[in-house]
Amino acid sequence: MSVATAPPRRRSRKNRGRLGWNLLALAIFVVMIFPVYWMFATAFKSTDDINRLTPTWFPVHPTLDHFRDAMNRPYFWSSVVNSVVIVSVTVAISVTLAFLAAVALSKYRFTGREVFIVLLIGIQMLPQVGLVIPLYVVLAKYGLTKDQGAYLGVIITYMTFALPFAVWMLRGFLVNIPKELEEASMVDGSSRVGAFFRILLPLVAPGLVATSVFVFITSWNEFVFAYVLLNDQSKQTVTVWLSEFYGTSRQVDWGGLMAGSILAAIPVLVFFMLVQRKIAFGLTSGAVKG
Repeated sequence: MSVATAPPRRRSRKNRGRLGWNLLALAIFVVMIFPVYWMFATAFKSTDDINRLTPTWFPVHPTLDHFRDAMNRPYFWSSVVNSVVIVSVTVAISVTLAFLAAVALSKYRFTGREVFIVLLIGIQMLPQVGLVIPLYVVLAKYGLTKDQGAYLGVIITYMTFALPFAVWMLRGFLVNIPKELEEASMVDGSSRVGAFFRILLPLVAPGLVATSVFVFITSWNEFVFAYVLLNDQSKQTVTVWLSEFYGTSRQVDWGGLMAGSILAAIPVLVFFMLVQRKIAFGLTSGAVKG
């Protein structure tokens, strides 16, 4: 009894198609990873190699001078501390409020629920740059652009843009949790609050991690609002500090800028490594339903 096999032409066409998709994926990967490689390579190059008319693809004479110069530059450490404090507070408050709002949207029915969900999506379409002046006027009215109030102003601004997507993202996780689990817990004698902490919260933990990563990265990389609201150099974030490497078009300290960018990315990488075990599951489990 012979086993039917695919015709050679069909198999050849399928293999060529798969090879083409693999080559396309490889090309996209190279395009995406090249700027990161160039940043690392430039950070380790000497100033003479960086300023050559003919670019060198690899650090011929590797050096750590740019890293030392960046760390010894004024306000580097204070900028890192400011960023860590602002972003940590933003993540904690945003994820907490987003989780409570997502619970209300996914587990309860109330008037205007559908409109609120649509508004969450609509807010994401607003250009952030177009809201700089309105937000600044509102924050200045309540003294949140001066002295210590500027920190609170930046945190509120970051939350303004992080909360809508965080709520939408967490809602996707919560709608996948059957309400029968909470009901079964309450039948066994648990209160609604007890069912919340023992059943709902552990199941949505991967979603909280994935949402925290999103809020952390977007807040850490934000530049425009921090540049506008934090006028004092001692209060600036690390992204604003990086902009000081720019002089005129011919006086940019590229080595220091690339080294500073790598140093600024380290906290993000550390945070990612701490929570990476739950990120993969968290990003996929909330994508089944909306």
